[in-house]
Amino acid sequence: MADRRSTVELALLFLLFQSAFGQLVPLNSSTEQAALLDLRSSLGLRGKDWPRKADPCLVWVGIQCLNGRVVGINISGMRRTRLGRLNPQFSVDALANFTLLTSFNSSLFFLPGPIPYWFGQSLSSLRVLDLRSCSVVGPIPSSLGNLTNLNSLYLSDNNLTGLVPPSLGQLLGLSVLDLSQNSLTGYIPSSLSSLANLTLLDLSSNSLDGPIPPGLGTLSKLQFLNLSNNSLSASIPLQLGDLSRLVELDLSLNSLSGSLPPDLRGLRSLQKMEVGNNVLAGQLPDNLFPRLTRLQFVVLSHNSFSGDLPNVLWSMPEMRFLDASNNNFTGALPTLSSNANATTAVFNLSHNLFYGGLTSGLLKFSFIDLSNNYFDGRVPNGTRSKASLVRNCLQNVSNQRSLVDCASFYAKRGLSFDNFGAPNATQPPVPGPARKSNRRLKFILVGVLGGLGFILLLVLVLVLLLRTHKRGVTNQRGTGVGPVPTGGSPPPPGISINFAALGEEFTYEQLLRATSDFSDSNFIKHGHSGDLFRGMLEGDIAVVIKRINVRSFKKESYMVELDVFSRASHTRLVPLLGHCLDHENEKLLVYKYMPNGDLSNSLYKKTNLDDDSLKSLDWITRLKIATGAAEGLTYLHHECIPPLVHRDVQASSILLDDKFEVRLGSLSEVCAQEGDTHQNVITRLLRLPQTSDQGTSGPPSAICTYDVYCFGKVLLELVTGKLGISASDDSTTKEWLEHTLPYISIYEKELVTKIVDPSLMVDEDLLEEVWAMAIVAKSCLNPKSSKRPLMRYILKALENPLRVVREENSGSERLRKHSSRGSWNAALFGSWRQSSSDVVAVPVSTTQEGGSSLKQSGTADSQGSGQAGGGDVSSSHKRLSKDIFPEPADDD
Repeated sequence: MADRRSTVELALLFLLFQSAFGQLVPLNSSTEQAALLDLRSSLGLRGKDWPRKADPCLVWVGIQCLNGRVVGINISGMRRTRLGRLNPQFSVDALANFTLLTSFNSSLFFLPGPIPYWFGQSLSSLRVLDLRSCSVVGPIPSSLGNLTNLNSLYLSDNNLTGLVPPSLGQLLGLSVLDLSQNSLTGYIPSSLSSLANLTLLDLSSNSLDGPIPPGLGTLSKLQFLNLSNNSLSASIPLQLGDLSRLVELDLSLNSLSGSLPPDLRGLRSLQKMEVGNNVLAGQLPDNLFPRLTRLQFVVLSHNSFSGDLPNVLWSMPEMRFLDASNNNFTGALPTLSSNANATTAVFNLSHNLFYGGLTSGLLKFSFIDLSNNYFDGRVPNGTRSKASLVRNCLQNVSNQRSLVDCASFYAKRGLSFDNFGAPNATQPPVPGPARKSNRRLKFILVGVLGGLGFILLLVLVLVLLLRTHKRGVTNQRGTGVGPVPTGGSPPPPGISINFAALGEEFTYEQLLRATSDFSDSNFIKHGHSGDLFRGMLEGDIAVVIKRINVRSFKKESYMVELDVFSRASHTRLVPLLGHCLDHENEKLLVYKYMPNGDLSNSLYKKTNLDDDSLKSLDWITRLKIATGAAEGLTYLHHECIPPLVHRDVQASSILLDDKFEVRLGSLSEVCAQEGDTHQNVITRLLRLPQTSDQGTSGPPSAICTYDVYCFGKVLLELVTGKLGISASDDSTTKEWLEHTLPYISIYEKELVTKIVDPSLMVDEDLLEEVWAMAIVAKSCLNPKSSKRPLMRYILKALENPLRVVREENSGSERLRKHSSRGSWNAALFGSWRQSSSDVVAVPVSTTQEGGSSLKQSGTADSQGSGQAGGGDVSSSHKRLSKDIFPEPADDD
């Protein structure tokens, strides 16, 4: 009896559990069962996630049920089948059959196409719609305004265009509206002011214009407001000061004007405030901040604020970060003893007009940037490790402003200047004791310099004779790029650069405006020959500007680059749009902007700003990039006379446009190949002895095989996903290569799977292409430079990767019997047979690398690259080997 009672109790508990958690109830709607199978087919979802014979409510990934009915579908980040990847579409018509659906999440799932209009008519129960990062295109349908039960609408990071529908103001229950990172245009609709329950509104990174609707100030529950990176104009509405619950406000990167409204003091819950990169001007109101006791992050940079920085900002209890740089703030620093949290705070006050002395209170900060101001006096001990102090008027610090600049600044304000602590000085004293001259040393230096001068004069005569000879060779051979400074040396004073081929001549003021005075927000990175900045020319032309300080970088670096651009032209070289050379200390080169940056930062990209997950480039795109880079290097090596060596081949110099087409950058190291076959007696006398193993380490070599070696490391980066290999030659990289290369074998394809980038999704055919690229990479990395393949052969191999591996496997017996020593494929695979642990030895012609010209191949078709080698693999091996790996020419 007791056993029966316990059984009944368990049954009742199970029924109650089922009632409370309906997920355990099997799907009981045949309509929804059929709709799920239809959705599985149209989206190409894998049987592993949605098995056909299993119950969706009990087994399928991402399906949420209640009482046997589907209420939630989550396909975020799921993988498609191979067939599904071939033809992805926004094909979700089956969703109309789920009458109780409250949540649909397809974020990070590729859905190319527009949002269906019927979404707003058939999904009336929907509460959450998440289409983030789905490659959705077209306008936002106005019908979404009918989803009155909607609580969260996420449409960010897509390609949406058109206006923000005013009908979205009908979604009175909406709490989250995220339309950021699209291409939306027009005004922000005032109807959004009706969304009284909104806590997050993100319209950033679009092309919205017009004023900020004052009605947004009535959204009393709003905590996060981000309108940055648009073209919003006019002033900041006073009503925003009523958003008492606001935690984060970002209005940066717009065209707002005027000063900050004093009434913003009502934002007492604000923790992060960013209004940088606008056109705000005037004095910052003192009554703006006192009630913002929770404020932690404040960004006021790149405006035109003047006057004193409010003292209250130094003592706010929760302050963690303040950026007031690039304004016209002035005055002396206040006493800093009241700032309780200074030890964790970072302040940036650079590029302003602050003056006066520094106190030991700066030691309280985690870091403070005071550069490019007018502080004077001595620096307190210990301050330098926690502060940036360059470009001031300080006594005991190097790299300060000139005496004239500092004295003029203080005189205009009626202030006294300490004259760098030396009243009779005319320039800032150089730190450190001065060295006394030695008369005997002078005589020694005169003798040494005289001898060196004689030697340099002799070398100059020899070089001029050599250049005269090379010009004659170029004229005899026909078209060419002309002489380029050998070994990267500066062009002689008499060199003729065709400035007409170097694009537009910009003024220095034009480029200052384009980069907002070379602001930190536009800074990209430090290059080999200058600093790179983003810029926007008139007409909304995006550019990259290289800023070359001739006092910091060698003059010949930009002269060499200009010489290359004036003589060489190819679609695979980064386009030079113009230059500015009229400034005495700075030379500026203007390039076309590459939306996808370079390979080093495009191989992996963040999929969502809210987390650290990364999305890697697919294999088709990686092969397309490798082929494009090989085309550019083939042009330099084989179509330029004399052959040009890039000398800086690495992932960061492979630039990518919006379609991931390659443009080679970092051309400041380009030089003519040493040891050209057209040598006269003087050339041979000047040529340094070389070994066959040159080019794997040490400084960049002026030979094409050095580029081939570096390109091999780039190919390995594409195969393995190991970033930084092509940019380094240290012991760690060498150890990694020694560990990795043994996994590349011509006999065993499966070995390469142990080193392939785990983020790559490749099927059997694509794996063969990966295998082929790995083989080519290993060929390029042969320690003997004479054994590395020519770049034109590498290009052919990458254009037809399957032939590299399939011919050997299908005709190996025939190859052993009939191949000759002159056959490229026979030599290639023969070198693999010599030792499975050795780097592949691929013999190349020992004659001039530029001896024969290669017909321009154009842009490789990335979609067809995988099928290019899928032809008749049973045809004559000899015929195919000459097509893909031509026999080296026997030129003399």
